[in-house]
Amino acid sequence: MHTLAGCERIVVVGRTGSGKTTLARELAAALRVPHVELDSLYFGPQFSTAPLALLRERTSAAIAGDRWVTDGNKRAVRDLVWPRADTIVWLDYSLGVSLWRLGKRARWRTSELRAEAARTGRRAGLPKQLLAAAKGVLTALRSHAGQRREYKRLFAEPANEHLAVVRLQSPRAAREWLACVTAESTSAS
Repeated sequence: MHTLAGCERIVVVGRTGSGKTTLARELAAALRVPHVELDSLYFGPQFSTAPLALLRERTSAAIAGDRWVTDGNKRAVRDLVWPRADTIVWLDYSLGVSLWRLGKRARWRTSELRAEAARTGRRAGLPKQLLAAAKGVLTALRSHAGQRREYKRLFAEPANEHLAVVRLQSPRAAREWLACVTAESTSAS
């Protein structure tokens, strides 16, 4: 299992619903480095999206530091993030895991929006949330095999040979790996 000794700038990738943000947040906390969530740079209130120029500007500023963990598959900023990164953590889970997690996330977000609607009397975000949940499932279904092929191809490109790749194929493998990294980081402190 790959350790992170000497790794300073880490990108967590994987299909929709794999848990990229959760793992990246936990990894950043264990390593005591900033966590950069690409989705938070892209999405605004009510699921609005930032224009490409603004997303690229925000991303460049967020990864300007020497140490960070980021998560996301944003092709629009890959040319900014991957050259600066030294490590990729690839959550290469089964489609079933992603779909299960997408369902849980959709239920949680929907209940949050319903609670907000009950407090405020506005249901503005709920229809968009339901659409976003459906889009997430469709994206996971469409991208499963293609993303696996794409990442293998990208990792083999000369421009990316500087990247150490940690491929985790199950949530259990990810938990065990994170526990090792956390123990390693704690003992190094």
